[in-house]
Amino acid sequence: MRDATPSDVSGRFAALQNRDYRKLFVGGLFTFLTMQVAGIARAWLAFELTGSNTGLGGVMLAFGACSIFAIPYGGMISDRFSKRNVLVLAGAFQAATPVWLGVAVATGTASYWMLLAASVVQGGVISILAPARLSFISEVVGRETITNAIFLSMSTVQLARVVGPAAAGVLIGVAFFGLAGVFFAAGALGALSVVLLIGLPAGARPDPSGRSALGDIVDGLRFVRSRPDLMHLLGVSYGVVLVGFPHMAFLPVVAERVHDSGSTGFGLLNAAAAVGAVIGSLALADLERRRLRPFQTRSALAFGVSLAVFAVMPNFYAALSVMAVVGATSSVFQALNNSLLLTSTPVEYHGRVQSLLMLSFSGFAIAALPIGVIADAVGIRATLVGMGVLVLVVMAAARLAEPRQPAAETTL
Repeated sequence: MRDATPSDVSGRFAALQNRDYRKLFVGGLFTFLTMQVAGIARAWLAFELTGSNTGLGGVMLAFGACSIFAIPYGGMISDRFSKRNVLVLAGAFQAATPVWLGVAVATGTASYWMLLAASVVQGGVISILAPARLSFISEVVGRETITNAIFLSMSTVQLARVVGPAAAGVLIGVAFFGLAGVFFAAGALGALSVVLLIGLPAGARPDPSGRSALGDIVDGLRFVRSRPDLMHLLGVSYGVVLVGFPHMAFLPVVAERVHDSGSTGFGLLNAAAAVGAVIGSLALADLERRRLRPFQTRSALAFGVSLAVFAVMPNFYAALSVMAVVGATSSVFQALNNSLLLTSTPVEYHGRVQSLLMLSFSGFAIAALPIGVIADAVGIRATLVGMGVLVLVVMAAARLAEPRQPAAETTL
């Protein structure tokens, strides 16, 4: 890969000195803006059509069910083909889906099945896009600055969460713009991300292995099974994400029924989480590699505590402040897991290992449905407290199960 970041470059923004990484950074910002704006619009449309936690959970279930099937293939595709072309193709599908929903809303023909179908498409798109993007970053910047590059990349995800949800939540309530306009805006942002990504280099292609697509997937699974340290990292991610991250699916209910703040409050809650996440990502962007594992544990514990505290906040402004902590701790945990996995995995397995990590996020989408049923039965506050407590239990178990002598880290 050309223009690799020199090993002697350091600092909080070291990776941005790499020309190709800058293109990924800017292009990724528009990609994530598309995801956030379209996600807010889909969630609000689901709430309008069903008015229940179960309805919101069903949309997440469709997303997660498709992702679980598609993710292993997404990792295999990332390791086999030009990563630039994979990103462009996935981005085109990502842009087209909200435009379709926008037309349905504008013409008064939107229905719940359309949301489920759109969630299925988005589940497939993200399953291909995410492992390709992360493994491409590792090729572009090299081993010395991969942690910095991942944290900076996470800051673009969260910056999109600051701008996207707040703007979408406000614009949904504007008569001349409305929900259809938000969907169309998401499509335009997606198209712009594709244009920006076209200028990227093609990316390295490994020598053909002679295996089938299924054979490559099985080979990736065998590699991970041979590495107790990677198995532990994936297990920690599955546990924390499954029991804690579904809280995002129920923010419309928290905004509307707990704090009576409507779509604007929904957008602001997402924005508060994103502001905290941006701060957390930038604050730890130059974290030394030897401190990654301790900070992973601390961030997960802080996430569990802050989620439980968020659930019992008495008013909307107090909830906003705590949601910033929830966003910071969950984002840092996610970035640390990605960094630990990439720095411990040979480059030829990056896509497949990242796809296995992504299975945890598909799992939380599926878990949102039964959690939604519980929330409808016992209340959203009690449910969120329980989720926070479970995160702490998961981390206590992970600490006890941590391998004593992790396998030696490999070079990129």
